[in-house]
Amino acid sequence: MKYYLAIDIGASSGRHIVGWQENGEIKTNEVYRFPNGVQEENGHLTWDVQALFSNVIMGIKEAFRLYPKIECLSIDTWGVDYVLLKGDEEVYPVYAYRDNRTETIISQIHEKVPFNELYRHTGCQFQPFNTIYQLYDEKVSGRLEGVTDMLMMPEYLMWKLSGIKAREYTNATTMGMVNAQTGEFDMEIVEALGYPRHLFPKLRQPGTVLGILRPEIAAAVGGNCKVVLCATHDTGSAVEGIPMDGNHPYISSGTWSLLGVKTPKPITDAGSEKANYSNEGGVGYNRYQKNIMGMWLVNELQREICPELKFPEIVKLAEESTCDVLVDANAPEFLAPKSMKEAFDAATSNALGTIGDYFRCAYRSLAVSYKRAIDELESNTSCTYEKLYIVGGGAKNAFLNRLTEEATGKQVIALPIEATALGNLKVQMEVN
Repeated sequence: MKYYLAIDIGASSGRHIVGWQENGEIKTNEVYRFPNGVQEENGHLTWDVQALFSNVIMGIKEAFRLYPKIECLSIDTWGVDYVLLKGDEEVYPVYAYRDNRTETIISQIHEKVPFNELYRHTGCQFQPFNTIYQLYDEKVSGRLEGVTDMLMMPEYLMWKLSGIKAREYTNATTMGMVNAQTGEFDMEIVEALGYPRHLFPKLRQPGTVLGILRPEIAAAVGGNCKVVLCATHDTGSAVEGIPMDGNHPYISSGTWSLLGVKTPKPITDAGSEKANYSNEGGVGYNRYQKNIMGMWLVNELQREICPELKFPEIVKLAEESTCDVLVDANAPEFLAPKSMKEAFDAATSNALGTIGDYFRCAYRSLAVSYKRAIDELESNTSCTYEKLYIVGGGAKNAFLNRLTEEATGKQVIALPIEATALGNLKVQMEVN
């Protein structure tokens, strides 16, 4: 039996999942889980990458304890964020995408390269936290001086494990700097914005073997194995892990809801730009998709107004509510508010009364946003779809699934599986 280790790290938690093939199916066992989250540092939101790496090591150690012979491992994380290096030294702090530092410089970039030109080149949707904007803040603040490397979060962690610095295609496509036609960094954009060219080398595809664990890492974790690039953007791995019958729209439902469909090539026309659809890398295909705020809304509401309640209790209250108020789930005021409750109060003119009202409003607003996104998707792809696949943590919410089915008119197929880990493992298994 061959065993593989998928390390899947989201913005709120990480997990180590060992997988193997049995009777033609991938079987899994979660061996380690740890919390993750942004921290406030000098008025900015940052990542504690040393704590993150420490948890990665502890999880690998536990995996080897339970499964002494592991063929290889790979890491996927959220997109957009990165670590700057000067040689082998990190440049701190490591900023998180929800930080607001890009707000004042976005217009400066668009003066140099208008967004419609950026979109024509990259097909990447506008998000104020896209790497292209974060890097401009680094440039104007002088933090790029002397920097030798920029590694996206999973690339950084795998460099720490293997000693190899590599840039992987699917995560790079979240940056807003990869040419939609060539699949490589767009050097016209790099030069127009004055970024150092050496930070943008040739991209590597999922399935690339980086090497084995560094000797000191192998000694610390009690074993050795190959380190392989999966689709290191977690949504790229999630889509690869969906056991889909044919090609239908999907929602990878977690902190964000990523709604999209596989297409043979990027779609970068005016309709796609207007709908703010993105084109991101997949394993041999394009992911034509859109970011929707997702479970972030309900998680923050729960944390603030009813931390003592579990989500089954919250869903029951939402079902019992008769509130019919909606908000724009994708509105910027919900991205990183000091108070999610206050953000909902402002958006609804204080029309929400009970706990159930807040959550019913959030869930119904998400379902309506899914309908709008699917309407745009079908218009822009000139295709009509009958099914909608939902995977990830949000797939477990039967109430939201029912609202989504009612709003979209699609047959919702909810698969409460670790699709991201499955996609991560699938790529590894194809290598070995």
